[in-house]
Amino acid sequence: MPPTKKYLEKIYREMNRPEYIHPDPLEFVWRYGSAADREVAGLIAACLAYGNVNQILRSVEKVLSPMGSSPAGWIKNTPPAAIRKALSGFKHRFTTGEEMAVFLLNIKEALASRGSLEKLFLEGYKPEEPNVEEALYRFINAFNRKACAPTLTPCPEHKSSFKRVNLFLRWMVRKDAVDPGVWTGVPPSKLIIPLDTHMRQVSMRMGITSRKDTSMKTAAEITAFFAGLEPADPVKYDFALTRAGIRGNNV
Repeated sequence: MPPTKKYLEKIYREMNRPEYIHPDPLEFVWRYGSAADREVAGLIAACLAYGNVNQILRSVEKVLSPMGSSPAGWIKNTPPAAIRKALSGFKHRFTTGEEMAVFLLNIKEALASRGSLEKLFLEGYKPEEPNVEEALYRFINAFNRKACAPTLTPCPEHKSSFKRVNLFLRWMVRKDAVDPGVWTGVPPSKLIIPLDTHMRQVSMRMGITSRKDTSMKTAAEITAFFAGLEPADPVKYDFALTRAGIRGNNV
């Protein structure tokens, strides 16, 4: 039997706490105070969030460390050749230093041409659409306009669940004790669950879905269930449910 809102609220109260963020790449977003730095650090951290969590944290640290106190400022003010040089020895699973440099140069282009990642996203966002799925594809296409970093921002035509970009959107759009809520132009009601294998398993165990893939269709089905309980904030329980599972709590 699928979980009740009362049950989910109990898990949310217990697990949706700042002290449970570590180890999660979200912790890098909280390192910075400005919206500009948080969205840049957030996109870097979210797009590197594949593989072993300790490896993820080490890799994000390697990318952000040379940027000092302002990732956005560093990317805007550092010449492309220097960005490539700074990433020359970088490696995270399938992501090479060369690809990471392309990714950072795409951020640089977005900041130079639009002023922020949020403004780039909002260019493709349509409030009349039911959720951010199509806006997400437009955002990635615009972001990859000059070059593509496939292990970090895959081609939208693949129609994957885009777990890492949906994770980034959760961090940017929602605002509570865990999610910093940097952006103001997208309502939480439009978000889609960041679907990884763990969230799919939790959802299957709870009777929310019987689908065995991590496609966008599965993400949409799971999101629809949560929207039925919390229409204004369907990804509200994402962190609490995944954190409870990681910490060994039964959900």
